[in-house]
Amino acid sequence: MARAERRIRDMRRSLVTPEGVDLGILLADAAPRAAAFLIDAMIMIVTMILVSIALIAGLVRYHASGGEPIAILWMVFFFGLRNCYFILFEAGRRAATPGKRIMNLRVISRDGTGLSIDQVIARNLMREIEVFLPLTLLASRAANGTADALLSIIGLGWALIFTFFPLFNRDRMRIGDLLAGTGVILAPRRKLLADLAAAAPPPATFGFTEAQFDAYGIAELQRLEEVLRDRNDEACWVVARAIEQRIGWQGDLRDARAFLTAYYEGLRAHLEREVLFGVRRADKHAG
Repeated sequence: MARAERRIRDMRRSLVTPEGVDLGILLADAAPRAAAFLIDAMIMIVTMILVSIALIAGLVRYHASGGEPIAILWMVFFFGLRNCYFILFEAGRRAATPGKRIMNLRVISRDGTGLSIDQVIARNLMREIEVFLPLTLLASRAANGTADALLSIIGLGWALIFTFFPLFNRDRMRIGDLLAGTGVILAPRRKLLADLAAAAPPPATFGFTEAQFDAYGIAELQRLEEVLRDRNDEACWVVARAIEQRIGWQGDLRDARAFLTAYYEGLRAHLEREVLFGVRRADKHAG
């Protein structure tokens, strides 16, 4: 038990948002990250098997001759799958692939700001260089009967160095995380914010205006949700004061949690309306 507690302390980090709130994150260790990757890999393998069956069935159905075009199509699909799979899921609101969600993990930006699409793309394209490129090269040469011992050692060593890199740094970062400024944290499932917000006063009670909702974007909405879920009264007051000052709210701030919950509900509805009209406000710096 003492060892487990020490392990948790070693993986706990301070993450201060631009509003000055310390979220107190817990970094994911190498084991759950590896398990999440294996789950995602199994999903991709099953997908590729189904696609392969569909392509073979198409060949048989239409009596097509020559497998080279099908092989090229298969390789293009596999390349797109192994890159787009991670990018699309991690760019979403949950910032996690199915494997990460099962293991209660999510990707964050290490500077405390909202995770950007550029960071997601950068961290995942590096995976192509870290793992898939050497393994694909080895598989290709082996299929052609041209693999040799030296090439196999180099390719395998290349893949192993990048694969085990997280074990040799304190924050368990991949090369992709290091370059993109990202990290992976433990994010256990908690009570839905909708349940927490149900008992709070509606936004109209605080008299927020549309101009006051324009002060923030999607990134700040996500950070506000994290603050509300953490149930840290001190953090709620710090964020409430920061929002009050930024939007110029003139009311009597007596209940920081009710204020933040009402502002969250109003901001979420405001941003959803903007999206319907083709406006996507990424953060408070967006025009």
